Amino acid sequence: MDTRLTILGTRPSYLNHLLYEMRDVTRQQDRMRFRMNLERTGEILAYEISRHLPYQPQPVTTPLGSLDIDLLDQQPVIISIMRAGLPLHQGFLRIFDQADNGFIAAYRHHTQGNEFIIKVEYMALPDITDRDLILVDPMIATGKSLVLSYQHLLDLGKPRRILIAGVIGSEEGVQYVLRNIPQAHIWVAALDHELTARSYIVPGLGDAGDLAFGPK
Repeated sequence: MDTRLTILGTRPSYLNHLLYEMRDVTRQQDRMRFRMNLERTGEILAYEISRHLPYQPQPVTTPLGSLDIDLLDQQPVIISIMRAGLPLHQGFLRIFDQADNGFIAAYRHHTQGNEFIIKVEYMALPDITDRDLILVDPMIATGKSLVLSYQHLLDLGKPRRILIAGVIGSEEGVQYVLRNIPQAHIWVAALDHELTARSYIVPGLGDAGDLAFGPK
């Protein structure tokens, strides 16, 4: 297993209940619950990522004394790929509530048959120079959206760290990202083994954007 990849769902935890509900075809009919489960998963991913960020001791005074507590030495920049990334992004903001934020619209444009290219048509981004950058994308299928988005981000500066968070990744997609962004570390709730001919994750959970917000 690549040390740059962390799969949280391999350890028994409440995260497995969230994954169960998000994958279950009957429960998916409740859009609000699906969005909330994405948010809760974002909170768990954010907490796990927070354990790997740099900290500095800061003094605090209590009513009965004082002590040092380790605090983040800087707030991260959280950048999500829309539209499916929006609920997951909200979960990250519940943990990193002072973070700077950015958004990228990247989508598949099908050309012929099962072939497609990735198009990036919208970016609203802060300065990322020497910052800890967290890229959020619920489904890491082929990984091409993440890689292309990251390449566009480099026009704005070079981050200090690149941390990538997803709910479900495919083995193929995760390896593609790690090959093309070798300095990145990836956290996913689950890793699935297959992609369909149209590059959807199997067993996956379907189209996360459609399940959260309705059909396109």
